[in-house]
Amino acid sequence: VQLVESGGGSVQTGGSLTLSCKVSGGPRDDYAIGWFRRAPGKQRDGLGCSTGPDGKTYSADAAKGRFTISSDKADNTVYLQMSNLKAEDSAVYYCAAAPVYSAPYDDCWAVTDYGTWGQGTQVTVSS
Repeated sequence: VQLVESGGGSVQTGGSLTLSCKVSGGPRDDYAIGWFRRAPGKQRDGLGCSTGPDGKTYSADAAKGRFTISSDKADNTVYLQMSNLKAEDSAVYYCAAAPVYSAPYDDCWAVTDYGTWGQGTQVTVSS
């Protein structure tokens, strides 16, 4: 499976961005797709995931309220919609794939089986 993120860029505080993760090279139903970010000098944060045959989405506490994950199975794309962005949201955002059997539940972003990663897309939030 291959993953390609897009949609990053620079935005002012309070702005919005929608990131896309295009999935190819494997049956979409075989994978849980997670969203993560890493800011310089910080640990990687799990933001949420889409998993299961219906592509159901779940959000980590760090993402609830301002970030929304959605899945378009027909287009094999998982989205991360971000609003009211803050400077501390500046990071490289990644999507990753894990075997769906290892990440079937609502904590699917927390499993350690994400073995395939996209190249990442930079998000910079400035005032």
